[in-house]
Amino acid sequence: MMQMLTDGPIRTRREGAVLEVTLDRPKANAIDLITSRIMGLVFRDFRDDDSLRVAILRAAGEKFFCPGWDLKAAAGGDAVDGDYGVGGFGGLQELPNLNKPVIAAVNGICCGGGLELALSCDLILASATATFALPEIRSGTVADAASIKLPKRIPYHVAMDLLLTGRWFDAEEALRWGLLREVCAPGDLLAKAWDLARMLEAGPPLVYAAIKEVVREAENMRFQDALNRITKRQMPTVDRLYSSEDQLEGAKAFAEKRDPVWKGR
Repeated sequence: MMQMLTDGPIRTRREGAVLEVTLDRPKANAIDLITSRIMGLVFRDFRDDDSLRVAILRAAGEKFFCPGWDLKAAAGGDAVDGDYGVGGFGGLQELPNLNKPVIAAVNGICCGGGLELALSCDLILASATATFALPEIRSGTVADAASIKLPKRIPYHVAMDLLLTGRWFDAEEALRWGLLREVCAPGDLLAKAWDLARMLEAGPPLVYAAIKEVVREAENMRFQDALNRITKRQMPTVDRLYSSEDQLEGAKAFAEKRDPVWKGR
């Protein structure tokens, strides 16, 4: 079973099958190499622990979610192309085979690599006071992960506006472009994230895994090629689902007009 972290830049706690991960690096929750490596280990262990089904990523404090890379650490010797750990920057965006839902609860300033970290999650909730930006353009560098992801998530010209100008935008605009699931009152954000996590916790974990693998693998495939891989059970999560007790349980529960009991096997 995954070991919980109670101090340091990353804290974790669990309730049932839900893991809450808190980024806590005063003053701004910027991420240095050490923190990134810790986050990678945390999300790797979450991925590999069958007793955990959903994760929430949040940040301590009210002003900052995460501004991304810690420039002070960089000035002190952290290399921008250094070892970020098993999951890449922030532990998520390059972690292979993470087939469980991850929810981001964005509570404040979310910019640069912090926004890229949020984009690595499956669902994003934000406080009404949250603000977003990709300001790398102003410091003469490229928002690498965002330049890949953002044009695939929102209209191309909107993504290019945000990437080329580095302008700030608020939670309502992020919601309008489909980046957010919900905008919450500041005091309700964490509770709303937990409500969503508990709803997902009660769902079918093998189906979640199949959805995530299909979406990930199909991104650069032709439709028919992707569909053929699904129907021929050539994706591991799909093959496991189609051979599972849960697949049969879903059909039985429907026929018997009762709620299914998902066992993850």
